[in-house]
Amino acid sequence: MKPHLSTHTMALRRIQKELQDLAKDPPANCSAGPRDESDLYRWQATLVGPEDSPYAGGVFTLDILFPTDYPFKPPKIQFTTKIYHPNVNSNGGICLDILKSQWSPALTISKVLLSICSLLTDPNPDDPLVASIADVYKTNRAKYDQTAREWTTKYAM
Repeated sequence: MKPHLSTHTMALRRIQKELQDLAKDPPANCSAGPRDESDLYRWQATLVGPEDSPYAGGVFTLDILFPTDYPFKPPKIQFTTKIYHPNVNSNGGICLDILKSQWSPALTISKVLLSICSLLTDPNPDDPLVASIADVYKTNRAKYDQTAREWTTKYAM
């Protein structure tokens, strides 16, 4: 009979596999890995602001915390770089369905980072975390783009 693997061991195996896959095939404009080799549950990720967005040229850092029952529960991900975005609050929290109700164990950190990148290009003002920024996005796109660019220059360069 096989020994029973704890969810903790399964989570670690999955995280190690994703780390290997990221090293072999990193997503465009993203990188991620453990903050410290002794703790595979805490990662840091870097996103380069997409060219076709007001975040172009910026480098944004994110904290990733894997739960011990990963991949059955989503990782907790937040921006540590300040960003002006309707779906990111002042604490760096991200409003993205796949990090909450639409999470699936089939998703990987690589796919999640790509989704966060595409959120930078295409915000979702209809499901905002910061209503005031969503309002600016919907009513005065030029002002939104300008503020997002200013914040990018100030905090991400």
